[in-house]
Amino acid sequence: MSNILVNYIQNPLGWEVAVMIINRPEQLNALNLETITEMNYVLSLLSNKKNIRALIITGAGDKSFIAGADIGELKDLDVSGAYELSKEGSRVFSKLAILPFPVIAAVNGYALGGGLELALACDIRLASEQATFSLPEAALGVSPGWGGTQRLARLVGTGHAAELMYGANQINAEKGLAIGLVNSVHAPEKLLDAAIKLANRIGKNGPIAIKAIKAAMNLGIQTNLQEGLKIETGQFSVLFDTKDAKAGLNAFSNKEKYEYTGE
Repeated sequence: MSNILVNYIQNPLGWEVAVMIINRPEQLNALNLETITEMNYVLSLLSNKKNIRALIITGAGDKSFIAGADIGELKDLDVSGAYELSKEGSRVFSKLAILPFPVIAAVNGYALGGGLELALACDIRLASEQATFSLPEAALGVSPGWGGTQRLARLVGTGHAAELMYGANQINAEKGLAIGLVNSVHAPEKLLDAAIKLANRIGKNGPIAIKAIKAAMNLGIQTNLQEGLKIETGQFSVLFDTKDAKAGLNAFSNKEKYEYTGE
């Protein structure tokens, strides 16, 4: 049985929304090295598909998004093995973060440790009312190793991030919403539909423009304001050499509708 399942939702105009499912429900979808390796392969395939406008990631079953890394693989690591595991997980999550289309995490249950770190590598996080979030590594005598210390602080601020990581405590979806960890909270049976609706709304817009916005935002936030503005100017200007920009602007001026082609 594959640890990663991918379904495609076809839009009548030909573009698609991909849905990636972490498929280890008996292990609460915990991430072992095999699953990380499989995810890396799937992300490579998705990044090369020209007609994908958004990716949704969720977990199999109704209990867990991803309940962290597989503890069975962690407990016998030495320094060298821990370094390699951290480097590989960080590499794959960074690959997820720079996909050329938006990624939506549909957090349907436990998002613990590596599961929360994966959600943090996504652009947008929607949560089920039964979702819980935690980076509990300190309670195990270790620290987050797949981007948690970096992405969480950038998203919610160092105060909230420190409380979560130092205390190793869990928070529910409403608390996650209050601190800016998640964008919205939904009834469990409506979560995936909400994610698909959002993905379709995004997909109707210019895909090259979305790619430029994502690049400008994610690169700019890593630098100072002035450098970020230069990045934005560069991304903005190159769009004017695309068919979509010319046609989209003309359609707006003429009060017409234009279906973006990604050209």
